Amino acid sequence: MNKATAQLNNLRVTPRKVRLVAGLLRGRAVSEALAQLQVMPWRSAPAITKLLKSAVSNAKNKNMSADKLFIESIAVDEGPMLKRILPKAMGRGTPIHKKMSHVKIVLGEKEGMPVSKYVFYEKTKKAKKHKHTKDDKPKFQEVKGVGKEIKPGIFQRLFRRKSI
Repeated sequence: MNKATAQLNNLRVTPRKVRLVAGLLRGRAVSEALAQLQVMPWRSAPAITKLLKSAVSNAKNKNMSADKLFIESIAVDEGPMLKRILPKAMGRGTPIHKKMSHVKIVLGEKEGMPVSKYVFYEKTKKAKKHKHTKDDKPKFQEVKGVGKEIKPGIFQRLFRRKSI
């Protein structure tokens, strides 16, 4: 099985925050991962998108099919740290560590893999048309009102309040 890699060094986002994004992408198809990265609100998402597109370009240079690519592994390691000092009262200073991260993506190729799970799912499943009527059940059930009696049970015993 062929593999294509790409690496991003010195990304000015802490590794802990980048790992949140990387964990969501691991094992996904490339097209699905790119779609998911577009809607992510995190600051590391555009950088990882650029890195993933670079890895896809490397895979095309190795004559790998772009439709069958998936993220085999994505690793986020600690990079160098910028050390700064924040002035405090009485001549003191507290350290500030501005951390960086190194991200490495490895793409693999799967045989018989659909372009995207969602597209494949939509093609195979027949959609049912549903007309809404007034007789449909409400989405939310009625909440018990204040002053109604609650049947005795474990919750009444657990949350019993003493009278003042």
